[in-house]
Amino acid sequence: MDRLSSIDASFLAQERAGAHMHIGAVLVFEGPPPRQEELVDHIESRLGLVPRYRQKVVDPRFEMGRPVWIDDPRFNVEYHVRDTALPPPGSVDQLRILAGRVFSQRLDRSKPLWEMWLVQGLRDNRFALISKVHHCLVDGVSGVDLTTVLFDLSPHPGPPAGPVEPWIPSPEPSAADLVAKGVTDLVKAPLSLAGRAVAAAASPVRTVQSVREAAEGVGEVAWDIVSGAPSTPLNQPIGPHRRLEWVNLELADLKAIKNALGGTVNDVFLAVVSGALGRWLRLRGQPTEGLELRGAVPVSIRGEDEHGEPGNRITLMVAPLPVYADDPVERLGIVTEAMRDLKESKQALGAEVIAGLQDFAPPTLFARASRLNFSTRVYNLLVTNVPGPQFPLYLLGHELQEVIPVAFLAPSQRLAIAIMSYHGRMDIGLIGDYDAMDDLDLIGGYLEDSVAELLEAAKPRRGKRRRRAGSGTARNGSRQGASAPSRRSRNSLRPRPPV
Repeated sequence: MDRLSSIDASFLAQERAGAHMHIGAVLVFEGPPPRQEELVDHIESRLGLVPRYRQKVVDPRFEMGRPVWIDDPRFNVEYHVRDTALPPPGSVDQLRILAGRVFSQRLDRSKPLWEMWLVQGLRDNRFALISKVHHCLVDGVSGVDLTTVLFDLSPHPGPPAGPVEPWIPSPEPSAADLVAKGVTDLVKAPLSLAGRAVAAAASPVRTVQSVREAAEGVGEVAWDIVSGAPSTPLNQPIGPHRRLEWVNLELADLKAIKNALGGTVNDVFLAVVSGALGRWLRLRGQPTEGLELRGAVPVSIRGEDEHGEPGNRITLMVAPLPVYADDPVERLGIVTEAMRDLKESKQALGAEVIAGLQDFAPPTLFARASRLNFSTRVYNLLVTNVPGPQFPLYLLGHELQEVIPVAFLAPSQRLAIAIMSYHGRMDIGLIGDYDAMDDLDLIGGYLEDSVAELLEAAKPRRGKRRRRAGSGTARNGSRQGASAPSRRSRNSLRPRPPV
């Protein structure tokens, strides 16, 4: 019985009718699809590397602590690996609709909290996997995800190391066992605090400095809560149904903008999102003069010795999204400066301290306190950047071509945006409330427009930098310059109204 951390448990506590706390991805592969039996056997052969995927969540009685993970004695991998197909012509739009329906369905709490859908019938001799997992099981950058252990680095991997050993689940604990576990953890909590006190006494100078920094961080988080996020059409009640959209970019484009105009790739991404949301809000009749949205940017706090461990090790930083700025270069400059200040601030540390305090809160109080993690009083939407591998991956001999990340919608947040890099690409995934965000494809188009205008603004600056460098030639001998315009993997684009 492994108890969920406060961060993991918060994703369970805040799940409700309209807000599903699962995340995932749409993965597109080249070639004809494998048989479902072949995929099931492949997944089953590697589940030993992610044992959490054969466990379920149970709640102790009498509120004796947070939920715990236990082995599911009735685990059946075929329940979790589904098989479906797109009707002709198998377009990308059809795949979007299917993925939206999959992400509209809440995961069954009585079983391990994940699903994987094999999608056949995608045109151009391709197939897809739709991966869906509850956020309490894994965070976006932990690497402890079923999809990460399914891939190979070669289309022709060697034979498995040996036969798959049969899995024997631990006996399911009784209600009395769960209560006893809760009592034990309650007893250990003061001892844990005492241990921290002893460690603090051993290094008082370092402790005083840490306490001062933590206090400053908590104060910054408190200020964000008091000042509040602005009210927008994005922050209204949501229903259970979802709509997906995605945009395919080239990583080289974002790097070219970064190299010419300054900042980081993440700064460029936030500036692109700001530009797109500004256009969309004005289209909706929302004035944007002086309007600055707040984007929640997850930050990993996973230490070097924590790689490979399950669960969430993240906190949130609240980043400004200057939708008021019409000039793309000015917009990027605002974001770059603000993110530099945020990194030097103690905001992430303060959020981590608040999350740590929830470890010792009674379940009822904890559930209320964890609402801050998803409150529209703090931020308007989730904006997350997940770095991926810059080399090709393979599944059963088929090359992975696209990785479209899918975030979650918190209560009263109608839009979330995620970006993931993979093998020279940057795929942006948008998830929205189905009824409220019927023009989600317009935001996708505006994201492209924002990238294009930044690339255009970067052109003369890139040329000047090349002349100052003197060579104008890349290390591999190829000429440096702007990448080809980004392309969306759509069959047709709905005309976008001028803004």
